[in-house]
Amino acid sequence: MADIAAAAGVSNGALYAHFGSKAELLVAALRAHGPRLLATLFAAEPDRPIADLLVDVGRRLPHRREAAGYLIVEALVAARRDQDVALPMRDYIGERADWLAGLVHVGQAAGELDTTLSPDALAHLCLLLAMGSALITPDLHAVNDEEWTSLLTRIVGALAPTDTTAPTGAPQ
Repeated sequence: MADIAAAAGVSNGALYAHFGSKAELLVAALRAHGPRLLATLFAAEPDRPIADLLVDVGRRLPHRREAAGYLIVEALVAARRDQDVALPMRDYIGERADWLAGLVHVGQAAGELDTTLSPDALAHLCLLLAMGSALITPDLHAVNDEEWTSLLTRIVGALAPTDTTAPTGAPQ
């Protein structure tokens, strides 16, 4: 905390006055510097299909190397060991999950995603992929971009509504 206060040009007391604990500071750093790729892409192209956004962001996951990705790993590990970190991290992850679930609802309302899918479960899957990508960096296990994109496209394609207008047994 002393190093952070010195780097910010404030006293330890000022830092603790603004952030009640190290855990609060950690979560504030995640909020300020955490990856916002999906939100940025969605804001830039709000009419772009949600399925396309999911594939686009997923394609980038194996290549992430920004420091914020490492910060989330440290925060998650700390949350497993320290209950004081776990609560604000639960809130932070919950906010991200809620935002992703809202995006799924948008995709469902637009008819892009199957309405029988749980938005919470799909948001959870996205979070697991994103968090895992912070752990499995390209230097640990590289994946062929074309194969990865093909896999993501198939997975996201499986999230589309099923065609219920085709007669039973007919090819779809």
